[in-house]
Amino acid sequence: MQGLIGFWSYALAACAFASVVLWRARSHSDRSEKLLLTACAGTAVWAMVAAVWGRTDPMTMTGGTLRNLLWVMLLYDMSSGIRGSAGGGLRLVFAAVALSLGLHFALSALVFLVPLTAEQFNDVLSTASLLRVTTTAGALVLVHNIYGQAAPQSRIRIRGPMLGLTLMWGYDLNLATLSYLQGASAASVDQLFQLRGIFMALTAPLFGATASLKSSLRVKLSRAATFQSLSLLGICIYLATMAALAAAFRRSHWEWATASTAGLLITMIAGAGGLAMSRAARSWIKVKLAKHLFEHRYDYRTEWLRFTNTLGRAGTDAPPLGDRIVKAFADIVEAPGGVLLVAEAGGAITTAASWNWPGPNPPQGELEQDAHFWSEVESRGRIIEFEALRNGWGAEQDRSLPVLHWMLDESCVWAGIPLIHHERLVGIVLLAAPEYRRPLDWEDFDLLRTAGRQAASSLAEANSQDALSNAQRFEEFNRRFAFILHDVKNLVSQLSLLSRNAERHADNPEFRADMVETLKSSVGKMNELLARLSPHSGARVQRMDAQPLRPILTAAIAAKRGDHEVRLLGDTNLWTNADGAALEQAIGHLIQNAVEACSPANPIAVRAAANDGTIAISIADKGVGMDPDFVRNQLFQPFSSSKPGGFGIGAFEARSLIVAMGGRLGVDSRPGKGTTFTILLPAAEPVLEPTKKRA
Repeated sequence: MQGLIGFWSYALAACAFASVVLWRARSHSDRSEKLLLTACAGTAVWAMVAAVWGRTDPMTMTGGTLRNLLWVMLLYDMSSGIRGSAGGGLRLVFAAVALSLGLHFALSALVFLVPLTAEQFNDVLSTASLLRVTTTAGALVLVHNIYGQAAPQSRIRIRGPMLGLTLMWGYDLNLATLSYLQGASAASVDQLFQLRGIFMALTAPLFGATASLKSSLRVKLSRAATFQSLSLLGICIYLATMAALAAAFRRSHWEWATASTAGLLITMIAGAGGLAMSRAARSWIKVKLAKHLFEHRYDYRTEWLRFTNTLGRAGTDAPPLGDRIVKAFADIVEAPGGVLLVAEAGGAITTAASWNWPGPNPPQGELEQDAHFWSEVESRGRIIEFEALRNGWGAEQDRSLPVLHWMLDESCVWAGIPLIHHERLVGIVLLAAPEYRRPLDWEDFDLLRTAGRQAASSLAEANSQDALSNAQRFEEFNRRFAFILHDVKNLVSQLSLLSRNAERHADNPEFRADMVETLKSSVGKMNELLARLSPHSGARVQRMDAQPLRPILTAAIAAKRGDHEVRLLGDTNLWTNADGAALEQAIGHLIQNAVEACSPANPIAVRAAANDGTIAISIADKGVGMDPDFVRNQLFQPFSSSKPGGFGIGAFEARSLIVAMGGRLGVDSRPGKGTTFTILLPAAEPVLEPTKKRA
């Protein structure tokens, strides 16, 4: 009954693939189309042979090998559009699959030509199963690469045949694996073999519904896919060889065969272990594969994305920029580490950053030698290959470079990349030698030189940001000093007035008491000015709360009232939300400007008023006034003054203080008519102090 099921199963598969041949033979065919028809015809013949002779017959084995060969030839033709050495990795997979198929043909010929015992025939079947495992695994790798690397528009057209081959070889891989593990005579293996015919018949329509394969396929082989394919194929070959050697070791009855097989087995294990443990061996293999399998050494898209991501990494856990620059270059050539050298202001070369540097810290050299080496590297802009300089096979232009002695003496120094930004050298990256010291070629030079310009731009930008930050700190200090100097000028004016009045009123006890209070106030203000010079001093406006206007206005007027009359008008019982000290200082600046702008005969009026939740404080004089152009363009600019010997700071600082308190400063001035400054601040409710209880 089972034999009948197997016969009709494979007969159905033969009819299905024969129908595909008849269906596709109606159209005009190119070479890929003819190979597809031939492969389908070969599959139909194989299915018919399997239906008649059964699973273990040499004819079935030979027919299955021929069927796989035809399909592999079709895949090879589909991948032939890959030009040059870019498809070298894929061709190695084809070569390995072809070798496995050739061994399978040789094994079938052995069965035909040499009479075998039952035990020997079982060994042949076991070996044939192992070869089928290798063949189908390699064929699936080929299908994966050709379909995975095809352009998106090509995948739609070749999806049917690729899916059909995946299903066919996937079923064969499982069948061959079970046949090797359980034995060719196992019942489960026999059942899977009988059902394979039905499964093949179901996959036949996938090969019929597709357009011309060759014209539909656009393949772009990636470097990562090639290395993955070679790795997977190498694993399959290694496992198959290990299994074959283990079987031979188990079956052998001769001492020499046992010893040689065991020795080969140990050698393969040791080789695999050494390859896994030795970084130098892996580096050597990778270099040779990149050299002989690919048109270019580097996958430039991948390298550039990784380089820019390393440079642009941000966050609190990101290393400093210098370390990132060194790591980015080390990742390109697989160097273990490196250092970043920069030139100080005097010309001495020093270490700015280090990442996994295996050697000692670069020593401090002579200033003249460092400056000469730096200028030569800057003018030439060439990659420095220290191995070539040590061994004397570098270019003449490179050998004339005045390289520092410690760079040549330190054997771990391998390559130097100048960082050139706008024709100026901003740094040099020294890379440590990798495990496999290979000579640098034109691709290394081009990529490292281009990456060096990108890194130089990032480093120059960071240096500019640091310089700008330092300049901003100095600017803040200078601005603070300018304000303080203006306040010192006002204090000097106040003390000068006090000294002049002391000559006339020194005998007056009230004047002496007022003089002592004025001196105490001036000393306190000077101490505050010195404290504001500190880099850690706080903002000018620090505490905002409800403040009564009367003491603030009175103190500001008292500091300026001497030989010039200043009148306080309006409602002085108002409260405002402000910083009392900052508001007093701003009003004092405006009163001082008014004093200097008019004659002593013209009094200055300070008036306070309230309007719709806003407090207005006006300082009016009848002095020379200002023209509209000066008010609009220069009044509130620092170091711009209409008075001879003026600093041009008072109005600018007053407005800065008022704006910091959330207020506004307006001005109304006419030449010859005088000036009125108006301060607008939010009003506040009076704060009543708690009454003390009587005892």
